[in-house]
Amino acid sequence: MPLLATPAIVLHAFDYLESSRILRLVTREGGVRSALAKGARRSSRRFGSAVDLFAQGSAQLYVKAGRDLDNLSAFDVERARAELAADLGRFSGASAIAELTLRFGRDAADVALFDAVAAALDALSIAAPEEALSVTLAGAWRIVAELGFAPALDLCADCHAPLAPEDTVMFSHRAGGALCLRCGRLAPAGRKLPPEARASLRGFIDGEHPSSLDDASARAHQRLLREFLAEHLADGRPLRAMELWEDRRL
Repeated sequence: MPLLATPAIVLHAFDYLESSRILRLVTREGGVRSALAKGARRSSRRFGSAVDLFAQGSAQLYVKAGRDLDNLSAFDVERARAELAADLGRFSGASAIAELTLRFGRDAADVALFDAVAAALDALSIAAPEEALSVTLAGAWRIVAELGFAPALDLCADCHAPLAPEDTVMFSHRAGGALCLRCGRLAPAGRKLPPEARASLRGFIDGEHPSSLDDASARAHQRLLREFLAEHLADGRPLRAMELWEDRRL
């Protein structure tokens, strides 16, 4: 079996048989992968903290065409991100980021996606508790953009007419973003997006985030993200971690 040596991040892990663990990884050179860490539960010397959630480092994977499960031979941890477990907001945000990546990432090299996930988790690991939600929103929307589904915000998603920054616009999930006044009137459904919310969303997609959001704005942005994912990426299965991340704000 060929050896794939690549930077990787652990996004999910669960026990397998009596002594092993199966890890779900996002990798820089191989996309989203599943890997068997043999003996990981029996001894910590071989993998150490590599089996911990959100750990990042250099992984060595033996891969074989046609198989869904790689063999993990080594994982040298560079960043453990233990801070994510110290706060519920940070942890639930990181779990939502992980679920989004695992559900919709591909098993092919995607450097931009890997970098977006790493940046989102790094930002969350140092975020103050009151900043965790906006940091998660920024990370999630950046990942959506790297997956190729960024919503239109400055041009009408239907007719491509320019939209003034100060305008309140109709946001149509089905159309793929903001609509001009004429197209908004013709849209069967949508949500009004005021200029400050559109500016925040633009910032999220660009990787920026405000220091905090009031409760009403936070709920509105979480709802907008959930509805957009349901329209463009979801395959009918629930996104449990995303739901928990949103529910803790209610």
